[in-house]
Amino acid sequence: MKKSFLFVSLLILGLAAQAQKKSALGFSFNFTDFSTPTAISNTSLSDVLKDYPWYKVKNMAAGFSAYYWHGLGKKLDFSVRYNGAFNPDFSTAETPESKDYSNELEASLHAFLLRSDRFFSPFLTAGIGAGNYYKSKIQPYAPLGVGFQFNLKQETFIFLQANYRVSFDREKVPNSLFYSIGVAQSLRGPREPKVIPPPPPPPVVDRDNDGVPDSIDACPDTPGLAALQGCPDRDKDGIADKDDKCPDVAGVAKYNGCPIPDTDGDGINDDEDKCPTQPGVARYQGCPVPDSDNDGVNDEEDACPTIPGTAANKGCPEIKEEVKKKVDYAATRILFATGSYKLLASSNKGLNEVAKILEENPDMKLYIDGHTDNTGTPAINEKLSNDRANAVKQYFISKGIAESRLFAAGHGQDEPIADNKTAAGRQKNRRVVMKLAY
Repeated sequence: MKKSFLFVSLLILGLAAQAQKKSALGFSFNFTDFSTPTAISNTSLSDVLKDYPWYKVKNMAAGFSAYYWHGLGKKLDFSVRYNGAFNPDFSTAETPESKDYSNELEASLHAFLLRSDRFFSPFLTAGIGAGNYYKSKIQPYAPLGVGFQFNLKQETFIFLQANYRVSFDREKVPNSLFYSIGVAQSLRGPREPKVIPPPPPPPVVDRDNDGVPDSIDACPDTPGLAALQGCPDRDKDGIADKDDKCPDVAGVAKYNGCPIPDTDGDGINDDEDKCPTQPGVARYQGCPVPDSDNDGVNDEEDACPTIPGTAANKGCPEIKEEVKKKVDYAATRILFATGSYKLLASSNKGLNEVAKILEENPDMKLYIDGHTDNTGTPAINEKLSNDRANAVKQYFISKGIAESRLFAAGHGQDEPIADNKTAAGRQKNRRVVMKLAY
């Protein structure tokens, strides 16, 4: 029996020597129950569960353990522990009351149901042990049981265990139940991850020595700028010469490195010119000064921008001579009551002909100017001439001519056309002048 015990112990120690995992030293408090297994062997398990107070601590032997715990793999651990316990002296009586201190040494394997590096891992235990219970005689036993490990960062471990210890000689030492709670501390700190140094960088190749490695140099044989992937830029417009259609003239990317064109040569580039193929001026965004009526006189110089006319007449239509003569003749036939601005009926025929001309030419305007001789005071003459001009204006309004087309003014005696010293001259100076215009 002792040889078998020694062989199994050496086998377990040999496995421990191959361990490559955590190592820890621990301490635990234990309770050993010799009464319940004895009761089971004398009666039955069902009777014990029903009647026997096996679970009470007072029926158990108190003790402690110091142990060494080591990992053999991800799901297998090994431990060697020393147990010190105050056990009954089995040599004196069948159920003795006296207590005897015993020494135990056991080695066990622990098979984890989960990986042992998890926070919580249940395990099964099987091992071999021996103790001197009385008169220094060594009695072997086999601990079989279950346990739970709580793993705190691979540094601290808490163990809860319950073993059924099978005695190899039950006449001298009965079977027992062994309960333990303990804590173990790792002999080394958490394993630092292995740092693999990065491979050395490949040698930098820069054929054109411009500071841009050939691996990212778009022009590896021509010195250039880092901002342009190692390519040159002769005109410094930010566009690499290889992409620049005008490499010696600064330009823009939109035109492939060339300047913005001015197709019509009017000094306004095409990007801002609304008439890029027709010379124009800046105030019209590169377009020519408009000619709304298409008469060849631009609107800025056209006195009649919406009515086609002639350049000689500042863009306004030419009024025919026969029309002018009719208006002039009608003006000579305008008569008023003496010293008054009341039109005489003899004036109506000529004024009606002028009204007809205005109706037929809705774009025409009519200017009416009243004049007097120097008889009377200048103030009276000016008022009289103004009243007579407006009397003519009101006549045209009564014929349906819009007031906005009629302009009346009195000039008094300031613009004579004949000598006021003679009666004939004064008669000529007393007049109303009408002039058509656009």
